[in-house]
Amino acid sequence: MELRALVTGASSGIGAAYARALKARGERLILVARREERLERLAEELGGEEWAVPLPVDLSDDDAATRLRDEVAARGLAVDLLVNNAGLGHTAPFGEQSPAVVRAMLHVNVRALVELTHALLPGMQERGRGRIVNVASNAAFQAVPFLTVYAATKAFVLSFTEGLAEELRGSGIQVQALCPGLTRTEFLDVAGTHDGLRVTRTPMLTAEDVVEASLDALDRGKLRVITGLTNRLAVFAQRFVPGFVPRRVAAELYRPRAETERES
Repeated sequence: MELRALVTGASSGIGAAYARALKARGERLILVARREERLERLAEELGGEEWAVPLPVDLSDDDAATRLRDEVAARGLAVDLLVNNAGLGHTAPFGEQSPAVVRAMLHVNVRALVELTHALLPGMQERGRGRIVNVASNAAFQAVPFLTVYAATKAFVLSFTEGLAEELRGSGIQVQALCPGLTRTEFLDVAGTHDGLRVTRTPMLTAEDVVEASLDALDRGKLRVITGLTNRLAVFAQRFVPGFVPRRVAAELYRPRAETERES
């Protein structure tokens, strides 16, 4: 079987940046996302199916992981590098979010990531080699009011990844938890994190910067990767202040405009 790197959420943002950076390193790819047209355009840009196989799948579907595993095997391919990048967020008071929105975040950010890792890990173990990158977030390190469910899912991703890394120590399988801060991608628009929020005034990295940091760290075998000096300092500083301080700062940064206007 031909070994390939599988990237979820590959149609834009950090996922597309991973695809381009991995292709530049000579990796052959499997690209996964919901938006078929975008996925196919990216695959063509990267050299067609010889280099990048597009597999349009909605990872919120119950059987997404098993369908992906079976489709990859049916094509005579195997996954040597899994990048669990797909993620959903929504910025709003929790009580105002629809059950469908909450369910989608849980399914994509947690369930799909765990199930896809579980589906593809045995093949890596049989070969005695492999790499798994799970994209968490700086939000994994603290509660983020108004982005509450998203932050909680990313805390799960960080914990899951670090636990898995210890289980797999010495197996030949490398695991990484990537924790980017705010990044200039479509995620902010999709999540409803619009210009009215104070957080959008803080510094942002590009998707390319984030991926470069991830892949450089992967080369060095580093487990936890926090991108950007400002983000690393913020996470470090949390050790020295009472827990309510970062929560309240985050609440002011992510408080939707309507909430801000009602209190002013």
